[in-house]
Amino acid sequence: MKWVKRGLILESDGRFDWMVTHCSIPVAEQIDGDLYRIYFYGRDKFNRSLPGYIEANINEPQKILYITKRPIMGLGTLGAFDDSGVMPSWIINHGGKKYLYYTGWTQGITVPHYFYVGLATSEDGGKNFNRFSPAPILERNRVDPYLTASPCILIENRLWRMWYVSSLKREVKEGELKPFYQIRYAESRDGINWERLGVVCIDLKPDGEYGVSRPCVLKEGGIYQMWYSLYSGTTYSIGYAESLDGIQWERKDDKVGISVSDTGWDSEMIEYAFVFEHEGRKFMLYNGNDYGRSGFGYAVME
Repeated sequence: MKWVKRGLILESDGRFDWMVTHCSIPVAEQIDGDLYRIYFYGRDKFNRSLPGYIEANINEPQKILYITKRPIMGLGTLGAFDDSGVMPSWIINHGGKKYLYYTGWTQGITVPHYFYVGLATSEDGGKNFNRFSPAPILERNRVDPYLTASPCILIENRLWRMWYVSSLKREVKEGELKPFYQIRYAESRDGINWERLGVVCIDLKPDGEYGVSRPCVLKEGGIYQMWYSLYSGTTYSIGYAESLDGIQWERKDDKVGISVSDTGWDSEMIEYAFVFEHEGRKFMLYNGNDYGRSGFGYAVME
């Protein structure tokens, strides 16, 4: 496969106090025809993550038709799992509601942050979201003792299938605290209560990889396709894998077909890919330099 980059869509410019810096982890949803809504998070002056969205014709998304002036959801209450940040990850339409799965985070002491998967729902078409619970739906347990994050969800034959990020450990390497992330799998009958079996879908390679994160799964022609972010310890790149059942995966990172640019907003790293189909074409939204500080752009598969 080969992706053709089409440029930057949105960068933070301080126009709103909820997105002083960063426009990260884009998630696209078709609203009507060519009209798409792209959810993402910005950071305020205190470096807290807050979610909003833009709307645009997906064929020319740089021409933004609408952008939220305030967050679609606030921070969690003091002491909650998401009192320092809400980062949208996936959206599902079910039962007349929109289910927004997100990563909530709070500050740590021995480690900088703690991450958990949360759920919010909307009954006004996605303009505002309310927490399903003040607690996460994927808390720490014996399967995931350190963190959960970045859920991706498909519903097949009434079975909800989730691919998400879990941590093996955090260790000081080369004088810096490094995360060790892998992608795991869970199932549910209602999208709320999840059974985690400890199944590892994408593991780390033993050659200096520190993280595999932000999965995005599509199913095409009986084949599951996954794009994810690879963390080298200093920068991110995008990887790719395939599966026949969504559980056992074969990494094919050399076939991902996209890398950093020579110059510009995505010349240092690319990460947090969200891939979707529209009228027979595949689109990829992704972040660039500094984990989304430079904004997000898009590419189209050739």
